[in-house]
Formats: sequence, C-alpha cells, structure tokens
Amino acid sequence: MKYFAFLFTLLCFNTFAQSKYLTKTGIVIFEASVPSFEEVKATNTTTTAIYNKDNNEFAALVLVKGFRFKNALMEEHFNENYAESDTYPKATFKGKINVIKNKHSITGSLNFHGKTLKVTTIPLTVLNENSTIKILGKFTVNATDFDIKIPKIVKNKVSETIEVSFEFNMKKK
Repeated sequence: MKYFAFLFTLLCFNTFAQSKYLTKTGIVIFEASVPSFEEVKATNTTTTAIYNKDNNEFAALVLVKGFRFKNALMEEHFNENYAESDTYPKATFKGKINVIKNKHSITGSLNFHGKTLKVTTIPLTVLNENSTIKILGKFTVNATDFDIKIPKIVKNKVSETIEVSFEFNMKKK
C-alpha cells in the first residue's frame, strides 16, 4: 500500500511538473539611448524565469548588477547612481500570459528600484517547440515610474523613456 501511495504521489508530481518551464539564462536588454550621443544600453543574460502552462502564470527575476554595458564607467554609474543596486539588488516581474485569438500578451507587475508598476498588455511572441517554449517581447517604461532621477548634466544624453526587451528560452522543469 505504501508503495502504491508513493508511486501515485510521484506520478502526480511528474504530471504537474510537466506544465512548468524554466530558464536561468533569460535575456533582458534595456536601452535609454538618445540620437547623436553614446549608446545607453545594457544586457543581462542571467535572468531566471518560470512559466506555468496550466494557469499561464509567469515570473522573472533579474539581478540588477548582472546588466552589462559597453562602457564600464556607465555600468558603475548605473549601479551606484540610478539603479542603486546595493539597496535594490533585484527586479521582478509577476504576471499572467493571455491568449486571445492565438495572440499572446502578458499583464502583471514590474518591481524595480523599490517601486511597483502595473504593466498592461505587453504583446508577446510565444513559440512552442518540443519541450521548450520561447517567449519574446518588449515594452517601454519611464525612469520617473521608478523614481529614478536623471541629473541635469546628462539629461540630454539619456532618454527618460526606456525600452525593455526580453527573450526567454524555457525548458520543461
């Protein structure tokens, strides 16, 4: 009887686990560049994300110090003066993927720099290939949404509007 209960539990767990997809190598890119000035762009390739296909819940975790810039000084300024990554070490997104007429979108909450922003209807591209799901999208936010102040000295070199793009190649957990 114990064997049957153990086997039943194991089978149930496996059934539920098959609907979850995970990555620890998701890519998040943000850009706040202004034409005619140095590129203000950073990439993080160590984003963790999980997607539950049964209920369409999605969550992502980004370690802020994982963003890499072409310019090391820009990276230092980002971490110390803008993102304050020692005080706010991570950014998170929690939401739900919606499917309407075969079109995917996501809604949820983005937490960064100690502030939470409700995000509504980000269009997604979702590709389902064998045991992997690829989720891609982009959206824009404003620095003021997260109480990030751009100093007057660089105000004309850094955009107030930030474009965020992401790509998650997720495998069955």
